[in-house]
Amino acid sequence: MTTIKEVAARAGVSQATVSRVLNGNPRVSAVNRQRVEAAIQELGYRPNTLAKSLVTRRTHSAGMIVGSLGGPFYGDIMHEAERVLSRAGIHLIVTAGNDHLEEERSAVEFLLERRCDCLILHVNELPDHELARLAQDGPPLIIINRLLPEHAAHCIWLDNEKGAYLATRHLLERGHRHIACIAGPADKCDSNERIAGYRRALHDFGVTYRPEWLVHGHFAENGGYEAARVLLSRQSDITAAFCANDFIAVSAMEAFREAGLSVPDDISVVGFDDVMFTRHVMPRLTTIHFPVREMGRRAGLLALHLMGMAEGEAASGRLQPELVVRASTRSLG
Repeated sequence: MTTIKEVAARAGVSQATVSRVLNGNPRVSAVNRQRVEAAIQELGYRPNTLAKSLVTRRTHSAGMIVGSLGGPFYGDIMHEAERVLSRAGIHLIVTAGNDHLEEERSAVEFLLERRCDCLILHVNELPDHELARLAQDGPPLIIINRLLPEHAAHCIWLDNEKGAYLATRHLLERGHRHIACIAGPADKCDSNERIAGYRRALHDFGVTYRPEWLVHGHFAENGGYEAARVLLSRQSDITAAFCANDFIAVSAMEAFREAGLSVPDDISVVGFDDVMFTRHVMPRLTTIHFPVREMGRRAGLLALHLMGMAEGEAASGRLQPELVVRASTRSLG
């Protein structure tokens, strides 16, 4: 294995100069830097990053926890964050919490044991007080898709209520007055925020909310199928459904078709997230665009900022949703 001493000898400089080049120290002449870089290339030298991290107390890595390692939503977040970080020489270590409290705790410990220089967390089950303690005692912490008020400067989240409001308002403006909501799990914050936006839109248009219009599904694949069947079993006179994410919407559409209902002729459907497959289902899904890639990009930039590797304003803050109208909704009358 090539050593710093051998690199220094090949370049005709001191070992201290080689170390300065490896550490990015600007106090090296352009000529000597070129000599060292050429020697490193010729000899195939690889620095001992473990030994270096023991000295600098930095590992040049960031840790990320996501809800799942599968699916387009988390895939886009990971891709964009890794793209930003890798350009700065930071490796991204990713693990999953699977929306389970003990698995999220275990994932945090996994990343702490690897001495990551920064943590990026998408966690639903860890309570606020544990996150606050981690922010105080651990490495720089970024929370995505969730707002921790006392840590807001390090949070990146979506205005879920506004997104649901836009979706429901779209249906109301098209003449619908009997609008169901197929929500996510009742214990999920983002699901409840979307219910609040749905109900606020009904109120603003003078439509009285009816409890039988609300059913709960789950955010994973086929998450709305059984919920839609429950909704139909209530013999409701609904003409439209706002679904709390695109998986719920697409599987609800399947249940509606099995019941002999055509989308959008008999029932209009709006989703939430705008994942890639919504452009290819039939009919193409009207939905709320969640800027997931922007969330991942901002997480990477904020991580660099907190690690002292980027200047300017931090990239935290609230992201804005947008309505994307396609073919799964129609106007009444």
